[in-house]
Formats: sequence, structure tokens, C-alpha cells
Amino acid sequence: MDRKATGIVAYIGIIGWIIAYVAGDKEGGKFHLNQALVLDIAAIVMNVLSVVPVVKYVAAVFSLVIFVFAIMGIISAAKNEDKPLPVIGNIQILK
Repeated sequence: MDRKATGIVAYIGIIGWIIAYVAGDKEGGKFHLNQALVLDIAAIVMNVLSVVPVVKYVAAVFSLVIFVFAIMGIISAAKNEDKPLPVIGNIQILK
């Protein structure tokens, strides 16, 4: 996969991230791989927190925000831009 395809596939859930990481251009798509990983970790945390009845509705709102951020990331990857996502754009997990 080239840089653009790697970036787009990375935002499609954790399975898409794994496929992009294994089969994609790791160096060219590192920016989007990192941002998608942060989104995936945030989605997992929100799914775990949604079990708690008091936090359930807040977690649902944050899950919607994560979905919107993923769409923004896909658009950025499709345009070959390295535009950081709001709020989480500065978090770096992959070096």
C-alpha cells in the first residue's frame, strides 16, 4: 500500500490499523498510523467506560466525537496532508 492508502485504512478501526501497519508504508504513513492508534485506544477506553451506568451517556458522546475525528483523519489522509486532529493531535505513541 502507498502512503495515502495506508493512512486511510489505518482509521478504519483496530483491524484496519493492524492491516495498515503490517502491509502499508510505515515510514510514509507514520503520522496517520499514530493518530489512528490514539483514536483506537480512545475508542477502547470509551467502550470499557460505557459499561458503567453513570458514565454511559458521556461515553456515548465521546464515542461520537471519536467517530468524527476518524472521518476528519480519513479526509486528511486522502488529501495527503499531515494535519493533526483536534485535542489528540499532539499525542505521539509511535516514534
